[in-house]
Amino acid sequence: MGEQSANSEQRLSRAAAHRLSLYLRCVASWPADGGKVSSGRIAAAVGVSDAQVRRDLAALGHLGQRGIGYEAKELATAIRAALGINRTWRAVLIGVGNLARALLRYQGFRTQGFEIVGLFDTDPGKVGQVVEHLTVESSAKLGERAVELGAELGVLTVPGEVAQGVADVLATAGVRGILNFAPIVLRLPPTVRLVTVDLAIQLEQLAFLVQHGDNAKATDD
Repeated sequence: MGEQSANSEQRLSRAAAHRLSLYLRCVASWPADGGKVSSGRIAAAVGVSDAQVRRDLAALGHLGQRGIGYEAKELATAIRAALGINRTWRAVLIGVGNLARALLRYQGFRTQGFEIVGLFDTDPGKVGQVVEHLTVESSAKLGERAVELGAELGVLTVPGEVAQGVADVLATAGVRGILNFAPIVLRLPPTVRLVTVDLAIQLEQLAFLVQHGDNAKATDD
């Protein structure tokens, strides 16, 4: 699947990648009958059409057979390769507050290929604490330690007023992607990818959908 898989990954849109993540959750959690899963079953679980599932999976190569379905293990392997989680991603987390501690307790990160390898905070009272088997280090050492730890990803759970400075340090250290929970729009070089999770915005969008009911367009344009 080598060259074909690489070309397929380049064609994937962010919306398609999001759907693939949902498909992977389904395939990984179902006990497949005879090792096979159908596009119809995936579509019903995710809430998209059969045709959409087939289009998305066709971009990964020739995986299934009409009327027979997809071999579950092969499908999961192909989706992981397309999403880039067929290997371990090393990440550092900055800002060891309540949200960070909740994230660290979530076991799904490790099973999906993400390993938190370093914790950092500016609070001297937190530096030296052991949280989920990791010792909190001073944020003053973030740049050099991110390099030493081989971190490719950064998770920001810091206040908005310091988030840009932390992101700049990570970018300079060679971190390639940042997951930002701070309520601020970060400015990063084009070599660094950014995903922002603003929980307040998500609640605003939920309120909008509830407020407008059937008149709200839930699909992306």
